[in-house]
Amino acid sequence: MPFFDYRAVDQTGRNVRGTLSAVNDVDLELRLKRMGLDLITLSELSRQYAPQGRDRVTRRDLVTFCIHMRYITRAGIPLLEGLRDLRDSMDKRGFRDVLTALLEDLEGGKVLSQALAAHPAVFGAVFVHSVKAGEQTGLLDAVFERLAESLKWQEEVAAKARRLMIYPLLVLAVVGAAILFLLIYLVPQVLTLVETMGVVLPLPTLILMAVSEAVRSYWLIGLLLAFALGVGVPLWVTKNEAGRAWWDRAQLRLPVVGPIVKKIVLSRFTNTLAMMYRSGVSVLDALRAGEMVAGNRLIAEGIRRAGQQIAEGRGLSESFHSLALFPPLVIRMLRVGETTGALDEALDNVTYFYNREVLDSIENGLRVLEPMLTAILGLLLGGILVSVLLPIYDLIGNLPL
Repeated sequence: MPFFDYRAVDQTGRNVRGTLSAVNDVDLELRLKRMGLDLITLSELSRQYAPQGRDRVTRRDLVTFCIHMRYITRAGIPLLEGLRDLRDSMDKRGFRDVLTALLEDLEGGKVLSQALAAHPAVFGAVFVHSVKAGEQTGLLDAVFERLAESLKWQEEVAAKARRLMIYPLLVLAVVGAAILFLLIYLVPQVLTLVETMGVVLPLPTLILMAVSEAVRSYWLIGLLLAFALGVGVPLWVTKNEAGRAWWDRAQLRLPVVGPIVKKIVLSRFTNTLAMMYRSGVSVLDALRAGEMVAGNRLIAEGIRRAGQQIAEGRGLSESFHSLALFPPLVIRMLRVGETTGALDEALDNVTYFYNREVLDSIENGLRVLEPMLTAILGLLLGGILVSVLLPIYDLIGNLPL
């Protein structure tokens, strides 16, 4: 059903704005009547409504949703009543609209997983599959508990990963600005003064002068080229299949960052696999969901091949071992789980292993990046200063005593 952005008034005359799914404008008016609202204006949105901007549903909102759903399912509170309480207490309009649409679908006879599936931009495939498995097994409270833990972990990893990327970008921006100031303003003035005094300029100084001259002469071309690359490369990566494949390969090959990206992807996959398997989803369905959330085409292709091998009758550990994606410790965990019949515990151990590995790798990456960036940028600045000071020292040495 399409979604409509509406403006209505309640029984007290207060204006109410929101978004709701309905078959058409007449159905929308009837639904609002049941909510005690009188429709004033409406505009049709896309069939898959996803709140944007400040109203966008975040991981923290989903964690709140999962914790609330866990409590009401564990306490035996009727689903409609619990969701209505959550909607009425929700401050963010976007999520409140999504909850209103969920309530309408549930009142229309849909089960929770079907209602969630109508909002793929908010509730992903893993979320919906897990809830569906919880409905089939009667373990919805446990499913929502695991979903909340998974989302909390994802938020923690995302925060640390942002810190890993923001620090070097800030340092590069600050030092890059300082280098440009030296090359464009300070270096020409100092070296022009030294040159007028008849000092023979050494090779490093001549190279620095050539670089400074190139920067001052072609700064506009460089700026346009940087802008074109800054806009063109992201567009190529997001819109072109070859660009996306190149970016996925490049991420895994980056020094320091590459191994961390690989561990984050594998951790996300094992976390999804363990959570869905414990929720009652078959291994093949869990692998397909893990392939969708991997976020890297190379690793997703490896997971797909593993799923094909398992479908042909090979074991889980044997299939993953043939991919050479996982370390020997993980393969041994899976093999022990298959042998003892405790595959769910083995998957939980794999998830714990990767969760710790990711967080430790990000912390270690920060420790490596900080001195590495300091050393590289220090060498650049030091080289510029030495190239400037060398002719000055020669000039001072040639002065009569």
